[in-house]
Amino acid sequence: MASTSLAHADAASGDTAPHHKHPYHLVDPSPWPLIGSFSGGALVFGIVLWAHNGVHWMFGLGLLGVLATMFFWWRDVVKEARTPGLHTPIVQLGLRYGMTLFIASEVMFFVAFFWAYFHYALFPEHVSGAAAPPVWPPRGIHTFDPWSLPFLNTMILLLSGCTVTWAHAALLNGDRKGLIQGLGITVLLGILFTSLQAWEYSMAPFPFADGGVYPSVFFLATGFHGFHVIVGTTFLLVCWIRAYKGHFTPERHFGFEAAAWYWHFVDVVWLFLFVCIYWWGAGEIAQH
Repeated sequence: MASTSLAHADAASGDTAPHHKHPYHLVDPSPWPLIGSFSGGALVFGIVLWAHNGVHWMFGLGLLGVLATMFFWWRDVVKEARTPGLHTPIVQLGLRYGMTLFIASEVMFFVAFFWAYFHYALFPEHVSGAAAPPVWPPRGIHTFDPWSLPFLNTMILLLSGCTVTWAHAALLNGDRKGLIQGLGITVLLGILFTSLQAWEYSMAPFPFADGGVYPSVFFLATGFHGFHVIVGTTFLLVCWIRAYKGHFTPERHFGFEAAAWYWHFVDVVWLFLFVCIYWWGAGEIAQH
């Protein structure tokens, strides 16, 4: 009787009951884990060959394999999400745990970068070859004006956090037009941020390579964040395409929810970067 009621409830919600007798999703056999492993190994080996011998083809082959694996594997995940009865409430809970742990692991990346920055900022005498008395930023380093381009990029990211929240609220209220508009604006703001950061890098008053510890930490922390912005923008662009195709409903939209979580994480990290590196860590401002 209970299973009959469950079947009726699933039918009422647009889903059909899964054929198995447990609430978990056992995925079909897939080639992508194996192909992804070999492609990742080829990518790393290609980086080594490129760095030491100037050989590029292995890197290109590995990168192509990784990108293809990502595309086809996530395509399969989207198909699974669209198949009634596969993503049960327990499966959705597992997906939420997985995304939460993934973001937590990304937080640890940035903890390492901030740790390196503050180690030398608070103990500048540890910088190799530092002049006496040691200062941070090191002598000869001119920094960006935090209230020019960095502040503009901060406002852009904060605005994008508002627009993705608007899109989420529109989705929950069944407003498909608002969902598409909010996601579209968020994607455009992400592209604008990346473009302005590339422009900022082109005007950097310190070299990208062989410039010492400050440029190394600056480009590592802000560049890794910039990579996350590109990933998040791509994530949201895929959600925009899916929203346009009508994949999301107010009840079932974890793909969009995960993208929104990731984007808010990117926003918060940038606030810390702006406050700690651009503002608190500013030295003599470079004149452009």
